[in-house]
Amino acid sequence: MELSCFRNYAELHLELDAPRLLVLGNNGEGKSNLLEAVELLASLRSHRCSQDRDLIQRGQTSSRLKAWVGEEAGDELAIELRRQGGRRVQRNGKLLERHADLIGPLRCVGFSALDLSLVRGEPSGRRDWLDRVVQQLEPVYGELLSRYGRLLRQRSQLLKRQLSNRDELLDAFDHQLAVIGTRLHRRRHRALKRLEPLAAPWQERLSGGREQLQLLYQPGTQLNGDEDEQVWQQCLLDQLQEQRPQEARLGYCSVGPQRDDVALLLGGEPARRLGSAGQQRCLVLALKLAELELVTSLSGVPPLLLLDDVLAELDPQRQQLLLEAVGEGHQCLVSATHLQSCVADWQQRAQLVEVRAGVVLPAA
Repeated sequence: MELSCFRNYAELHLELDAPRLLVLGNNGEGKSNLLEAVELLASLRSHRCSQDRDLIQRGQTSSRLKAWVGEEAGDELAIELRRQGGRRVQRNGKLLERHADLIGPLRCVGFSALDLSLVRGEPSGRRDWLDRVVQQLEPVYGELLSRYGRLLRQRSQLLKRQLSNRDELLDAFDHQLAVIGTRLHRRRHRALKRLEPLAAPWQERLSGGREQLQLLYQPGTQLNGDEDEQVWQQCLLDQLQEQRPQEARLGYCSVGPQRDDVALLLGGEPARRLGSAGQQRCLVLALKLAELELVTSLSGVPPLLLLDDVLAELDPQRQQLLLEAVGEGHQCLVSATHLQSCVADWQQRAQLVEVRAGVVLPAA
C-alpha cells in the first residue's frame, strides 16, 4: 500500500507480508489514519469524517492512496482526493466514471472505539453502520445513497422558495424520492434480517447464554406489507405529500430513510437503557462478528478485518473468542498502543510495525 499526503502521512510504502499486521504507537501518531486509508480504498467511505478535504494533509492540494490486492497482488486500486474538482478513482490504471466500480476486490469489516457508541449513540450512527454493511454486499448501494441525498437537499431548498409552480416541482421530486427511498428501505431491511440470526448466537455465546439479542428495523416511513416495492413506494409517496405543508414550514423532510433507526434489544428491552458498558461491548462485538460472517458467506471472499484500538476494550476471554472467529481465513490489521493489550495469539505470525508522527518503522 502507498499513501501520499494523506492525513499525517507525507509518504508511505508498506508491504503486508503476514496474515496479521500489528500497528503499534501512542495516541495521535497515525495508527487510526493507516487503517482509515484501507477502509477508504475498500469502501470509498470513512467512518471518521465525511469531507475529503479533512483527509488531505494540511498545505497540500491533493492526497493519493494506492493498494495492490488479490492473487499475487495483481489488482491495483487508486484514489486521488482533491481540494478542487472532486475525487479521481482508478483501477489498474483506468479512470473510473462510476466510483462504485472500485468496490469489490478489497472488502473489509472495521471495528473501532467509535463503534462502541452504536448502542447509546444517535440513530445516524446506526444508519451509517448498516449502510456500510449493505455497501459491502451491493456496491451500487453507495450510488443510491448519493442520489437520495442530492434529491433530499434539492427538495429542501425548493421547500423554502416561493414559486408559482412549486407544488408541481415538488410532485416530481416526491416521485423520485419514493422510488430511491424505497430501494434504500428494502436493502436495509433485508440486510438486518440476514444479520440478526448471525448476531444472536454470538451475543448468547459472549454473554454466557444470559442474553437474547434482537435487531429491529425502524423505518422512517410507515410501511405496509412485506417488502412489496410498489406498496412501499406508495406509502412513502403518500406520506411525503401528506407532510408537505408541515415540511414547508420546517424546511426539511420529516419522512424517509434519513429518519431510519435500528432497535437493539436484549431480552426484549432496549439495550441502550439496560446495557452496562460490558454488555454494550459484547453487543457491538456480536454485530461485528455477524457482519464478518455475512460478508464472507455472500461474497465468497473473507474480508479484511480492521481492529482499531479495541482489543484493550475486551477482556482476554472475548479477545480469544474474536481470534477464534477470525481464524486463519481473514487477514487482520490491528492497532494498539502496546503489545500488552493483545493476547499472545495475536502476536503469532504477525508483522509488527510502529508509527511515529506519520512514519512507519519496524517495531523494536
